[in-house]
Amino acid sequence: MYREDYDGGYAREKQGDDVFSKPVRAGKRTYFFDVKSTKGAKDFFLTITESRRRTEADGRFSFDKHKIFLYKEDFDKFTEGLQEVIDYIRTNCLSDQPSDNTYTDEF
Repeated sequence: MYREDYDGGYAREKQGDDVFSKPVRAGKRTYFFDVKSTKGAKDFFLTITESRRRTEADGRFSFDKHKIFLYKEDFDKFTEGLQEVIDYIRTNCLSDQPSDNTYTDEF
């Protein structure tokens, strides 16, 4: 994980409503799975942030970030849809590539 993700813009986004965070480094990208609470801590939701480091023309680094908000009422449908798409890719798009057994069939 890039230190700048926490020290830079990502740290400024935090507003004291974070409950749990799991950063996942994947090549040139870092994914952040953050559990957040609503105002008053009455409910919880998930944000998934993709952070990608890029180099500016002057040599400085910056980060492109994309965020998805996922609410508890959508967890099951989101998980089912994501699993279906992953299964399709593994079965229909990667069948000619050797399996490295690094993926699981469930989340």
